[in-house]
Amino acid sequence: MKNTTNTDIVALPLGQATVYKTQYDASLLYPIPRLNTRQTLFTGNALPFVGSDLWTAYEVSWLNSQGMPQLRLVEFIFAHDTVNIVESKSFKLYLNSFNQTHLDSENDLKRIMFDDLSAAAVGALEIFFYDLDDANNLAIDHLPGQCIDACDIRIEHYHRKAQLLCANQSDIENEAQAEGDAPTVENETLYSHLLKTNCPVTNQPDWATIFIQYSGPKIKAENLLAYLVSFREHQDFHENCVEQIFFDIEQQCKPTSLAVYARYTRRGGLDINPVRYSLNNTEQPFKNLRLRTRRQ
Repeated sequence: MKNTTNTDIVALPLGQATVYKTQYDASLLYPIPRLNTRQTLFTGNALPFVGSDLWTAYEVSWLNSQGMPQLRLVEFIFAHDTVNIVESKSFKLYLNSFNQTHLDSENDLKRIMFDDLSAAAVGALEIFFYDLDDANNLAIDHLPGQCIDACDIRIEHYHRKAQLLCANQSDIENEAQAEGDAPTVENETLYSHLLKTNCPVTNQPDWATIFIQYSGPKIKAENLLAYLVSFREHQDFHENCVEQIFFDIEQQCKPTSLAVYARYTRRGGLDINPVRYSLNNTEQPFKNLRLRTRRQ
């Protein structure tokens, strides 16, 4: 594995000519410190959220002791407070390095992956294997909340603009505040299919459905949509984009609780789906929407 203190983005596997290895090679993993981005967003040592990064690998394969190919769908769940994220192309190359690797059992593969990825991320990790017959029966759940994509608005900004966000108090709420009463608290889940961000190395587009769940003053849907669209030319990794969105909504709209979850479209058989939520949430508000199975 590369040195986790190396922050030179030019050295990333992304955008480089690649030799695809088919024998196990842990050195392919390339960690990137989360601190690189977080120190520009947050002050102090305490993060304003918890959460995780949900990775789904659809094409994990290896050879058993008799040389027979094995294939699984695998979920990797990294805690939000791991020291590093794992650069996505290096993750794909690492997974592909098992394609011609002989292993005695699935448990052996899981143990190797757990050890390597925990060492790369430096923090908590969970791994779940699924047989393809089981995975094929796992349908996409109905999306929770209200889609805001039909809002009739004019878009003028395609670079992130946090100032587009606002909490929209109704006249009744304003009157209640003037009389000294507590304002009405909204509890909503809003989502959009229109989030597009860009890889900071290759500038390739990354597409996502993003969910915003909050309690507090009502967030104006039109402004939220315009804000999300303003990421269209924004360059950053998936995890950092979600944390930026969490930070901007928290700063601009002042919700009492907030959760942000992005389901990015998979590329190269691997997707990355970060979720961040307020410290006052008692449990993670979103599950992996593509999988119905309940973890014990």
